[in-house]
Amino acid sequence: MFTGQNSLAIDKIDMATSRAHVYVHGRVQGVSFRANTRRNAQLFGVKGWVKNCDDGSVEAVFEGEKIAVDNIVKWCKQGPTGALVHRFDVCWEDYADEFDAFSILY
Repeated sequence: MFTGQNSLAIDKIDMATSRAHVYVHGRVQGVSFRANTRRNAQLFGVKGWVKNCDDGSVEAVFEGEKIAVDNIVKWCKQGPTGALVHRFDVCWEDYADEFDAFSILY
């Protein structure tokens, strides 16, 4: 167990939060990308949403502990079996704490 000033710094690092807004292009619709994104986000403890876009891409917003958001963003770069990601864009935004859960938007 850590004590003193160093433990406070470690606690702050561990509790760092982040927000990522991602756009995934390629063969990402019709391959259960949204359902698998929701499942993985819930496993990582990430909140936000995912949706299909009219242009065939998938868009998502993730919020949570930085390490968890990093993990779901990393997962989205490959996606589920059957997906073929051609382009992946991520915009790191200020954490807003605006979600209670992770959902699929329709």
